[in-house]
Amino acid sequence: MAYIFKQIKFKFFGLLPIFLLLYVSLNGSSIVDLNFFSVNIHYILVYYWVLSKPDSLGYGLIFISGLISDVVFGLPLGANALSLLIIAAFAAYARALRVRTTLINDWVSFIPALLIGNFVYFFTLQILDYDISYLYLFQNSIFTFILYPLFWGIFSIILNLTRS
Repeated sequence: MAYIFKQIKFKFFGLLPIFLLLYVSLNGSSIVDLNFFSVNIHYILVYYWVLSKPDSLGYGLIFISGLISDVVFGLPLGANALSLLIIAAFAAYARALRVRTTLINDWVSFIPALLIGNFVYFFTLQILDYDISYLYLFQNSIFTFILYPLFWGIFSIILNLTRS
């Protein structure tokens, strides 16, 4: 009986990244917008799970999640999906180069992923003649970078629950 419960727990925590990704996309909460700052949880979620456990989130699921997020936010179709795929590509590249898993290594390698992902997002919206708030995008990038360690800690706990 304990073995069956342990297997159910492993399956649940193994599927948790997919549930989180779909919840963030469908709920429209990929960007948590508070009074003074906003954080793009979608970027952090995709980057961490592709970097730490790449078989938990597939690229097709990430793309579909981005399309759903575009529909929910009313953005041109593919803008968010393309930037999420860029974030995932940087995470896969950082995973290939990484020797040891530490917060500092992951946090520093998140900088170019965030910059290029937001540049692709900005460029896609600029080409499609969509109104962009530059200050909002810059502020979102800064606070997404600052709050990455908090989410790294939360996701590391979830990852450890799947392994133990």
